[in-house]
Amino acid sequence: MRLAILGDVHGNRFALEAVLAAIREETPDALHNLGDTVWGAADPAGAWALQAEHAPPTVRGNTDERVAGLRAGKEGMRAWLGTQLPPDVPERLASLPVYVDVADGEVRVAHGSPRSPWEDLLLTEEGDHTRPAHFREIRERLGGFTFDSGGRVCVVGHTHHEMLSVVDGVTVVNAGPVSRQKDGLPLARWVLLTRRNGSWNVEFRRTAYDVEAAAAWARAHGPAGQADQEAQWLTEGREP
Repeated sequence: MRLAILGDVHGNRFALEAVLAAIREETPDALHNLGDTVWGAADPAGAWALQAEHAPPTVRGNTDERVAGLRAGKEGMRAWLGTQLPPDVPERLASLPVYVDVADGEVRVAHGSPRSPWEDLLLTEEGDHTRPAHFREIRERLGGFTFDSGGRVCVVGHTHHEMLSVVDGVTVVNAGPVSRQKDGLPLARWVLLTRRNGSWNVEFRRTAYDVEAAAAWARAHGPAGQADQEAQWLTEGREP
């Protein structure tokens, strides 16, 4: 069994097109989407159309909750997205679960953690800095998804960092983002899981895309006051 998993598209049609093309070449058995689908400014309508057809969101992300009106804040961006997206998108995002178990329960997918799309699974904030989460913290955040209960792999997004750990036999993976990278490398990220002889293997994939075209779209059509920042984020692969 082979599963392709992507997340944090953040309204970047250009990056998503490249990732979907790379995934098609791998012919996986299933494709799952970790959410944060449209909160961005590199053609979010086009990004949503591609997701709706080829990679429907499996779980809801934290910014999906903003789009859906489940969480207040950043109303300017939300209002602009409302002018870009089909009117049924907020309701569709609101109806998504926080986590889903697939592959006969061996694989759990979520956005932030199985407990909340706002919670980092593999990172912990302490004061003004962030550190890797301790095993006991990850264990708690997995929310009962254990090796003894049949769990084997948990894949999340949210932090925009590729990461992997193993906690009590469960492989815990952060797939990295399709868009809005945070490590200075503006390549779209996704993960391929392969089950062979009863074991799961994890491959981090990186896909180049037309970053300049995405940035140009953001500058030309993005929301006032945020378009240049979006373009800078995309081209530099790091939050301004």
